[in-house]
Amino acid sequence: MALEMDKLGYIPGDDAFRRENLKGTRFEATYAGALSFMRRKYTRDLTGVDIAITGVPFDQAVSHRSGTRMGPEGIRRASAENAWGHVWPWNFDPFDTLAVVDYGDCFFDWGRKEAFPQALESHAAEILNKGVELITLGGDHYISYPLLKAHAKKHGPLALVHFDAHRDVEIDSGGRIDHGTMFGHAVKEGLIDSERSVQIGIRTTFIGETAMGFRIVYADEVHNSTAEQVAKIITDKVGKQKAYLTFDIDCLDPSAAPGTGTPIPGGLSYHQAASIIRRLTNINFAGMDMVEVSPPYDHAEITSLAASALVMEYLCLRAHQKGAQGHVMAK
Repeated sequence: MALEMDKLGYIPGDDAFRRENLKGTRFEATYAGALSFMRRKYTRDLTGVDIAITGVPFDQAVSHRSGTRMGPEGIRRASAENAWGHVWPWNFDPFDTLAVVDYGDCFFDWGRKEAFPQALESHAAEILNKGVELITLGGDHYISYPLLKAHAKKHGPLALVHFDAHRDVEIDSGGRIDHGTMFGHAVKEGLIDSERSVQIGIRTTFIGETAMGFRIVYADEVHNSTAEQVAKIITDKVGKQKAYLTFDIDCLDPSAAPGTGTPIPGGLSYHQAASIIRRLTNINFAGMDMVEVSPPYDHAEITSLAASALVMEYLCLRAHQKGAQGHVMAK
């Protein structure tokens, strides 16, 4: 028996495979079907694509709890809950403006950890070299390092907009695959212009760390400021530089995001983080990653849900910059 079409003339279900138009949103049951990110089409055909979502199920660089290899799957699953239409408070559907696909995961040999960085850099370059923007779902935070290499080869040195509890500039001798050291190396290698970069939500310190030119907005400063004030700090620091947004979910307080490897009390609420991102409309972003979501330590998927929603905030921001019409919260 043939499936009954919905009132718009669509056969509901499995839009991740059966979708023909890369734009728009069609509601399907949140508890069923193929779980791409926000029900976008699974494809490696980048014809006409504005942004590709990819997953990196890697957690071999962690210093504490593992489990972030499950992050891409968890974020995709949680995103289905909100894959139905307009996003508050933007009041538009970013997929009406942006053609977005789920490119699937970066594949690598888990037994060849030393080969992983090049595998991810090459995977990212495949997408970027076709003129498509990349949003990456991690995975531990080390993945930002090869991603920055691929982005810097295309765009030159990038301003880093970095939400985190940790600065990830710990001192080491180089060559290690570690999620706490890579941004120091990225600065030294010219991937990041630290004089145009900001780290937000920081609430840890390690022996030997220096500012390295970053503007550090510690968690207490965020709590004592409005979203507009923090966004102005970021915008003023970045200026006209091409920027990369990296969001470690442990920037959020463990009460809002328990499912992560190195939770640190005193962090941001979802509302604080989202309100800041919404106000970064004057920054020229080249890409984004969302990292350190560890579903084995999550409760009721609240960490994965926060991560998927923050990626949607970024997509709304990019759609707004491209001309989507809607209401953004007053500045």
